[in-house]
Amino acid sequence: MSFTTPSELKYTKTHEWVRVEGDQVVIGITDYAQDALGDVVYIDLPAEGTTLAAEVVFGAVESVKAASDLYMPVAGTITAVNSALLDNPELINSDPYGAGWMLKVSTTADGPLIDAAAYEAFVDSIKH
Repeated sequence: MSFTTPSELKYTKTHEWVRVEGDQVVIGITDYAQDALGDVVYIDLPAEGTTLAAEVVFGAVESVKAASDLYMPVAGTITAVNSALLDNPELINSDPYGAGWMLKVSTTADGPLIDAAAYEAFVDSIKH
């Protein structure tokens, strides 16, 4: 299956995406990641106000076939959590770059972010 990788976003090799919105960033998981997981049935997210370093686990997503940790792509403080996902985790599958966003973060430092082309090349390398 092909997957979408919007060029305006930044990505991690742990399959999270980052979109800059003013002085904060929005974080979610990629189309490739949601497809690999299958139907998402549960998500565990941290509370607003939590401060985390880049590359640490911030939560978990569970599907009918797997569970996967979620990693902070940047360091910062969580300013918003998408509470709609608690009742409707399937939004991650249906709209991973829109309604399926997970966190908004006021950042203090970038993590290991790559552009869309580098992410697509990385996914191609792990699929083969």
